[in-house]
Amino acid sequence: MHDQTVRDTLRDFVAERDWQQFHTPENLAKSISIESAELLECFQWGDADLESARDELADVLTYCFLLADRLKLDPETIVLAKLETTQSKYPVEKARGRSTKYDRL
Repeated sequence: MHDQTVRDTLRDFVAERDWQQFHTPENLAKSISIESAELLECFQWGDADLESARDELADVLTYCFLLADRLKLDPETIVLAKLETTQSKYPVEKARGRSTKYDRL
């Protein structure tokens, strides 16, 4: 791979195959859910099959990137914005070392 971003590489991959016609937001969201279930299956009986987990995680991330692109959202921007919101819900002094939901801190 040369100097392309993951987004650009995915766009080229999809365009070469004329798959964008199938990539509605609904279909991409369904694909994320399906691939997430396949990722979870890698951990179903205890020890993870790390090679399979890696491949399934790549599938989940791929569909997430494709959905963000379809919705004209930048993945880094939306993750950082959500993290900022989450930081205010879970201040370090109240949340450190705890898994308590924010409304119970």
